[in-house]
Amino acid sequence: MIDTHTHIYDTAFGSPEGSCEAVDRAIAAGVDMMILPNVDLESIEPIKALHAARPQATAMAMGLHPTELGSDWRATVAPIEAELRRGGYCAVGEVGIDLYWDKTYEREQMLAFDAQLSLAEELSLPVIIHCREGLDRTLEVLQGHNVDAVFHSFGGTVADAERIMKAGDYYFGINGIVTFKNSGLKATLPALPADRILTETDSPYLAPVPYRGKRNESSYIPLIVAAIADATARTAAEVAALTTANARTLFSL
Repeated sequence: MIDTHTHIYDTAFGSPEGSCEAVDRAIAAGVDMMILPNVDLESIEPIKALHAARPQATAMAMGLHPTELGSDWRATVAPIEAELRRGGYCAVGEVGIDLYWDKTYEREQMLAFDAQLSLAEELSLPVIIHCREGLDRTLEVLQGHNVDAVFHSFGGTVADAERIMKAGDYYFGINGIVTFKNSGLKATLPALPADRILTETDSPYLAPVPYRGKRNESSYIPLIVAAIADATARTAAEVAALTTANARTLFSL
């Protein structure tokens, strides 16, 4: 199994040693690869440190999260670009549009997203897309690019999925949201192509039931696999095999 989106390097794990222990717990649970997406300039070094400590079980992605930029977005994206050009990353991410909390920098988010998509095209890397209350703008920016990408933390309706699939051959990252009682994601899952579903945690956030409200971690991927299996009338083993193959294809793992 593969966790295609985990911030297991986060300070929520207490220390670099705590992050390493969380990686080891995931390996023991059958999760043999974890992708570490960047968020801001401060998270670059923790990601690199954890990858150096657990190189066989982790892969790194580099990008600027849309809520972590301001009017001078170019200055913040510049170090991100420099990192990507150094190599060693499996994807550009997480990048995208987030208009949930604040729309002040909507234009800057679109410009930064556009710039990072261009970089992904140049470097032939897939993209990890963060899209929250911003599907219209996200699809608008994507129109100008030809990239492979995953819509991370997808929790939308069948109509949302259809819009995304019409726009491109994109993947859908499914996490603990699928276990929430008030989520409609289980009804949406059968409409998603089997070869476009990925598993993720978004650790330390969005822990699946029965851990909802607590710190999430990559060792909970089997719970997400089981929920996907239940929603799509497959076995957990089938879902694990499918989503692992999908992740290896998208991220060249």
